Amino acid sequence: MRVVLDTCILFSGLRSSAGASFRILSALPARRFTPIVSTPLFFEYEEVLCRPRQFAHLSRRDVDDFLDYFASVSEFQRIDFLWRPFLPGPDDDLVLEAAVAGRVDAIVTCNQKDFVGSDRLGVRTIRPQDFIKETRI
Repeated sequence: MRVVLDTCILFSGLRSSAGASFRILSALPARRFTPIVSTPLFFEYEEVLCRPRQFAHLSRRDVDDFLDYFASVSEFQRIDFLWRPFLPGPDDDLVLEAAVAGRVDAIVTCNQKDFVGSDRLGVRTIRPQDFIKETRI
């Protein structure tokens, strides 16, 4: 399954080991799904995750190491056509562009309301809990 993980999945998964987002990130080594990411989206991940004092239990080095690992297990997608602005949030457009260009099965997000209308471009959204059930991770 090819998916784009919304930034909230990475953030939540690094913030707490108690939720569905952490479970998704923990499943990365098993390669049960392929994260698709574009260069602009990866920079968005980095900008959000590397803000000072985001994670009390992680150093900047820990976050950098995670991002390096995430990049190594992801498929980078070139963006040839910009769909901006399509969604209300410009950062959400980065997620959608990677999803459309990568012909993904879904965007995994905690914020489905942010992606209303993505179905018009052939992209469905799925909540982390539903993604876990669907992929049996």
